[in-house]
Amino acid sequence: MDEFVWSDTPSRTAVPVAKAGLPLIAGAAFATLILSLLGMSVLAVAGLLATFCLCAFFRDPDRVTPKRPGAVVSPADGKVVFAGVADGGEFAQGECLRVSIFMSVFNVHVNRIPAEGRVVRVSYRPGQFVAADRSDAFHRNEHNAVFVETDYGKKLCFVQVAGLIARRIICHVQPDDRVRRGQRFGMICFGSRLDVYLPSDISLTVSVGDKVRAGTSILGCFTTNDRSM
Repeated sequence: MDEFVWSDTPSRTAVPVAKAGLPLIAGAAFATLILSLLGMSVLAVAGLLATFCLCAFFRDPDRVTPKRPGAVVSPADGKVVFAGVADGGEFAQGECLRVSIFMSVFNVHVNRIPAEGRVVRVSYRPGQFVAADRSDAFHRNEHNAVFVETDYGKKLCFVQVAGLIARRIICHVQPDDRVRRGQRFGMICFGSRLDVYLPSDISLTVSVGDKVRAGTSILGCFTTNDRSM
């Protein structure tokens, strides 16, 4: 059985919320208060509902991460819509394995680092905003790619892809940063997908249709010399 660790320090609040959502939540709550004071009860109720919806969308629950050597964890909550051999294109050299995870507006949208290592490059490209579950979304849509050289000598890339509703990609890591498996690194606002490009010799443990959780679900494992695996 896997052991688990806290990759990030647990929050001190009962209901953790991503910082990116605080201005929107505060604005909705303030508008609700004003509407209530003005006696506009119907609009106040609508404002209260919007405030709760924003709190739910920007929720940022603490997660434990499996300690298994060589494990690559999911960078996002959602449903696996592709898992298999693919052309690496601009994200990997030649043929590789790609895992695509679609996030609906009901999923947690905070993204986490799949594997420990060093950030080699961060590449942002503007683009369109077609539905993120389309097969060509990663070519057409706005996206942000993070390239990491892992501590196992392998390279991987994970790409935040904007969607039909998503209009903001947030990424906090920079080149040369040391990153931990399961560490928070950003989010995509209002629904989208994450693509993970892995070496072709990794053993995948997920398939299309699986539900995964960021920082906790294992996508696959690198082969290491550690006998404790």
